[in-house]
Amino acid sequence: MRSMTGFGHATGEALGRRCIVELRSFNHRFFDLKLRLPPLWIDPLLEQLVSQTIRRRVHRGSLIVTMREEGPSHGRAEVNVSEELARTHGMALRRLWAALRPMMPSGELDAAMPAGAESQLFALVASQPGVLTIGENGLDAEARFRGLEPILENALHGLLASRHREGEALRNDLLHRLTGLARLLDEIHRIVEHAPDVHRRRLIERINRLLDNSSQSGPTVHLDPQRLAQEVALLADRIDVTEEITRLRAHMAEFSRLCNVDTVAGRQLDFLTQELNREVNTIGSKAQSSEVAARIVAMKAELERLREQIQNVE
Repeated sequence: MRSMTGFGHATGEALGRRCIVELRSFNHRFFDLKLRLPPLWIDPLLEQLVSQTIRRRVHRGSLIVTMREEGPSHGRAEVNVSEELARTHGMALRRLWAALRPMMPSGELDAAMPAGAESQLFALVASQPGVLTIGENGLDAEARFRGLEPILENALHGLLASRHREGEALRNDLLHRLTGLARLLDEIHRIVEHAPDVHRRRLIERINRLLDNSSQSGPTVHLDPQRLAQEVALLADRIDVTEEITRLRAHMAEFSRLCNVDTVAGRQLDFLTQELNREVNTIGSKAQSSEVAARIVAMKAELERLREQIQNVE
């Protein structure tokens, strides 16, 4: 079992400079990656390669990757211009103006663009992502990644070790709470297995009291034993929770299995907790007993604690 929270740190030499990589992960329903690279390292291909490396090892959680560098720059810094992308953005903006022009005041209908719009268009195109990029002469993205990869792998190793340590603590806590739930379920089982007989006795006692009262005030009423047996059978069927207990035990067994395997199990555990809660609610509504009700309340409290802890599991 692995937690979604952890920290990894590594330092090494890459392309003639000292690089520091830090990985921080937090709880998240899905996988969310944020890269914080130095300006001269920002490159779409490099970011893709870093993301692919991390995704092979981390499957769930919010992950922040921070890279810092120290030492002299390797190569000459330069600003790269994507002329094709700039032309594409410029043509798109001009088409947008043409589409909006009919809505302009009548005095501007014949003008291709209003005064000053050309400089605004230039600034807007230059600000679009990918039009202007900062890089270094002679260093492509793959070369940068090859230099950065060993440092990134070491930081990932530290992050995963941290997540495993915390995951072990989570596993122990979850199994401890699961043991408590199983104990409460055993107690409920012992109570409800005698419930039909208890309700049968109560029903007969009530009927006898009614018969005694009626015999004192009027003619004698005869009780049909077969009809009484049918009513007792119907009552026993309404309060029977054997199926719910069986499903609860099966869900608990699967929960325990998932806690003891090294796999991404957070979502499955969350689903099983919902199913456990549903079966517990059904038992509480069917079993007409104050003793059962007290244990149902205790089980629901434990299930809520389980649910909170599972939010930390990858």
